[in-house]
Amino acid sequence: MNTATNVGIEELRQSAIDVLKLNDLGTMTSAAPNLYPHMWSWDAAFVAIGLARVNVPRAITELRTLLAAQWSTGMIPHIVFSEDSAGYFPGFDRWDTASAAARPAGVKSSGICQPPVHAIAVRHIVDRGRENGGADQEAAEAFLRETFDAWLAWHRWLAEVRDPEGVGLIEIHHGWESGFDNSPRWDGPYARVQPGPVPAFTRRDTLHVADVSERPDDAEYTKYLWLVQQMASVNYDDKAVQGVVDFRVRDVFFSAIMAASSDVLAGLADEIGRTSDAEELRGFARRFRAGVASTLDPATGLARDYDVLVDEWISTDTVSGFAPLVSGGDRAVLAVQRNTLLGPDWMSYPGLRFPLPPSTSPSSPAFRPRTYWRGPVWPFLNLLLGWASQRDGQSEIYETLKTASLRQLADLKFGEYYEPFTGEPLGSLNQAWTAAAALEWIGADA
Repeated sequence: MNTATNVGIEELRQSAIDVLKLNDLGTMTSAAPNLYPHMWSWDAAFVAIGLARVNVPRAITELRTLLAAQWSTGMIPHIVFSEDSAGYFPGFDRWDTASAAARPAGVKSSGICQPPVHAIAVRHIVDRGRENGGADQEAAEAFLRETFDAWLAWHRWLAEVRDPEGVGLIEIHHGWESGFDNSPRWDGPYARVQPGPVPAFTRRDTLHVADVSERPDDAEYTKYLWLVQQMASVNYDDKAVQGVVDFRVRDVFFSAIMAASSDVLAGLADEIGRTSDAEELRGFARRFRAGVASTLDPATGLARDYDVLVDEWISTDTVSGFAPLVSGGDRAVLAVQRNTLLGPDWMSYPGLRFPLPPSTSPSSPAFRPRTYWRGPVWPFLNLLLGWASQRDGQSEIYETLKTASLRQLADLKFGEYYEPFTGEPLGSLNQAWTAAAALEWIGADA
């Protein structure tokens, strides 16, 4: 099989492996050379999925390193800092988690979290181990047994601390927690953040892009840092944070991943005889699936976020609106969502280089094709949508996403994100989770 750029699948596979080796720090994989020299939580999960295709023990090591940073509350932090903290901002000192009682001693991390895709990665590791048999199977199954309680604690923390009212929607306290950092989803909540004094800062992210307009501006960044200061002011105490932070949003896409991952973790629980835990996890899955369904905008059919501080829905034409495709749910709702995703405002929008969903619909006035989460295409997200489509037996959309993704990644640049119309790789190149996505797409039907 050849891609549109005449790059063979084996060349693509080897190039992706080379990127993961380039970013390998020994026991963790940096998200990208230079710009992101540390481990990010949901990046690590996707990296582990890709690594499992070529090296099951190394995939296990990736997630073990992440778990070593898990807080005593069960929270898994969104950044685990490597020994080389130079060149990245905001670093460990700026996060000021040193005095957070729940942070494990000797591990430097941030004080917020990211979506819980990890159980999906564990499922992939176990499956690859069993396919390989022998030592790989033994290691993968031992890893599942040894770490299950940690993954369970993570899901319980999210369900209890971030959804205290039981509405089936995870509350986030920073746009960074969503992973969709500067998405139009957060324009309203951020507009209401009025920063107090923020110490001077020198950003590093703008040094690694050709066009600084791809990244959030300094005014936006000041708000990001202000929220970090607010949480640090109460030592990241879970209850106290809700009382001081200026950003409280129920994140529908995060919640959809919680539903999907809880179902996956429940299946893994059954396999190791943890039947009561499996029942609890399926309860989480049902709760968050229902929560996602409750957000649907009757005008657009897209899922919505909810701004807790002003008690209002956030309706945006962003890819997060397809959260039900990740969480699963009512067949009729999912059919409408798939038709919308494949339709003229999304994957069939005129002029797209590849039929892949931009992060914001090109039909939206908020669309900016080169700016981070305001328009570019994100390869890891296409993999997640493909996984959910395959789970639900939707072979048409799965094959469309797979074929287009392999063509996109055949440039061998492994961009952080891609311009939707030209296909130009943007952000940091040699991005680890982009390479991992390529390996999983290649290996899925091998």
